[in-house]
Amino acid sequence: MAIQNTTQNTTQNTTQNQRQNTPITHTTEDLTQRKQSVCLHEAADRCLQTYFQNLKGMAPAPDLFERVMGEVEKPLITHVLKYARGNQLRAAEILGINRNTLRKKIRLWQLDKPNAFKD
Repeated sequence: MAIQNTTQNTTQNTTQNQRQNTPITHTTEDLTQRKQSVCLHEAADRCLQTYFQNLKGMAPAPDLFERVMGEVEKPLITHVLKYARGNQLRAAEILGINRNTLRKKIRLWQLDKPNAFKD
């Protein structure tokens, strides 16, 4: 019994580590309509590169960090809440944050509509 539990724990830990090391990707369509996979960090890099190119020597927004984090945080929380079917405790666990922190962010991003994330 102990050997079986150890094997199960090792398998679960391996699976969890694989999920943590897997880059977040999404599929886009290029000009030839072929689907390609783009990692989240690549998409962010492209957006930031375009942002700084479009500044053309002007100063960036003084609250750039908060603006960029908001661009990522709101859809991340939205998708995790949908995945968790509105269960905030489960969503907080998935995100790796405290439930009260999640609730604060839900209010901040005005995501607190009743039943918005339930099927």
